[in-house]
Amino acid sequence: MQPIEPKSSSAEKQLTELMQTKPAIQKLRILTLNMHKGFTPFNRFILPELREAIRSLSTEIVFLQEVHGSHKQQAKRHATWPETSQYEYLADTIWPEFSYGRNAVYPHGDHGNAILSKYPIIRFQNLDVSVGKIEQRGILHTVLKAPGHNEVHAICVHMGLREHYRTQQLQMLCNLIERIPPTAPIIIAGDFNDWRKRADTILARCNLYEAFVSEYQQPAKSFPARWPLLCLDRIYVRNVTTKNAQVLFQRPWSHLSDHAPLMVDIQL
Repeated sequence: MQPIEPKSSSAEKQLTELMQTKPAIQKLRILTLNMHKGFTPFNRFILPELREAIRSLSTEIVFLQEVHGSHKQQAKRHATWPETSQYEYLADTIWPEFSYGRNAVYPHGDHGNAILSKYPIIRFQNLDVSVGKIEQRGILHTVLKAPGHNEVHAICVHMGLREHYRTQQLQMLCNLIERIPPTAPIIIAGDFNDWRKRADTILARCNLYEAFVSEYQQPAKSFPARWPLLCLDRIYVRNVTTKNAQVLFQRPWSHLSDHAPLMVDIQL
């Protein structure tokens, strides 16, 4: 587990005073996307197009999976490869705060999960939930401060491909949830790889419910993006309500990743 990254006590005090002067936030919009490291399923680099598409949605919090922190070889191959990390490039001036959990590290770079936020990030930690030696997976737990509210817990996940691995990882997620105050708002989003639809039963033990199941009685079909058939991506919440859950499967989204993004409005 990477250490928790706290704000300084003086900065946190200033943050609290600043947030108390702003009206309380009642609703926020979130987006989750496995961005396939900025490439289409046919290996075309489309990070600039992806940035424009995400910016057009007016979301307050963005959950990203398979985002590069760095990659030296790809930077040499593509003229539009950003000089910063992919998550900083996507955040730009729209989301002033971001957190990153590095999961996979290799000679030329790294990738993992990221959260972009319009609200201040108080602290974050990356929980290593890798099972075995082949798949490197993580759970990025980020604590936000929305105006008029106490801590909001935003958790970005990317679960394993094997069901046996996912079962263990979902239990690790439950263990994390149990350590969060019982009344705190929780938003969990990401690529669960749960095509057999087993996660709901496990996470219900933590009093979590899934946004699409709540609204449409079934999880969203999000993979493959051009012809969504499998329910891989999810949005789970606790102590908030959800509405307007959408799968963004039309252009340009159908051509920007192998996963279609999910978007939902959260009522705090």
